[in-house]
Amino acid sequence: MPLSIAQSRAVPLRSITQILAAMFCFALVDALAKSLSLKYPANEITFFRMIFGLLPAIAMCMQGKPLSERLRTLDFPAQTLRAVTLLCALGLFFAGLPYVPLSEAVAIVYSETIFVIVLAPLLLKETLRRRDAGAAAIGFIGVLLVVRPSSDQTSWLGPVLLVLSAIFGALSILQIKRIRASNDSSVTVLYFTMIGALVSGLSLFFAWQTPTLDSLALMGLLGILAGTGQLLLTMAFRQADASALAPYNYTSIVWAAIFGYVAWGETVGMVSLMGILLIVGSSILVAIRRKQADGPLV
Repeated sequence: MPLSIAQSRAVPLRSITQILAAMFCFALVDALAKSLSLKYPANEITFFRMIFGLLPAIAMCMQGKPLSERLRTLDFPAQTLRAVTLLCALGLFFAGLPYVPLSEAVAIVYSETIFVIVLAPLLLKETLRRRDAGAAAIGFIGVLLVVRPSSDQTSWLGPVLLVLSAIFGALSILQIKRIRASNDSSVTVLYFTMIGALVSGLSLFFAWQTPTLDSLALMGLLGILAGTGQLLLTMAFRQADASALAPYNYTSIVWAAIFGYVAWGETVGMVSLMGILLIVGSSILVAIRRKQADGPLV
């Protein structure tokens, strides 16, 4: 049955509010992660993000059908590969944060949409549309403007880690397309969090620094905010089309610029700003172009 005019307006407004709140949560997560990454190894931050993120992930799964029933239809091999690629993206992002201003780091990682365009024909045998290829080219120019190659070799470390994070993020998105449609998005989030906690927990044998109580509290807050943001994002995508919400995803860059300036005195130069705008613009063009072609990527 078609929605009435009042209903059609109410649902997008609710979804917009939810996705804006989700992006604010993610921006806080990024700011906390940058602060912690200056003192602790990336794998340790990832571990605590996963452990404390289990609480909202479990809360998300308490809604709807019984969890045991949804687990029976879970595509474990595909879900595991998706979890590993996304975990790599997250760990690389945390590792790159100390070397790059926060807003630029977030913008580089958002270029994952561009890598999806490039990798989809290779991995999913999708047709590369001319408009998508053009949008990807614009986005790559934006990435180069943000990265700004330098003769100082140490300056490459952060950008390279962040670009790798974007590539693994794109691989996780492509893997979502391979997962059976019967798989519940909330269970997908919970499974990723559990796998992430297990793998990052094992990595603690190789890199660990005992956190202070204050740092542990910040890591706990990071995990809870990340899980809450994921919950809000899932709720938003359940009520509205992903492409319609795409422009709001990038408000986290604005928050990252604000947090970076307040906490570390970071400023965004004109060249970086142009690059960020190109990355965001090309990603939004792709989302609009593929309206309703793909489901929400959660």
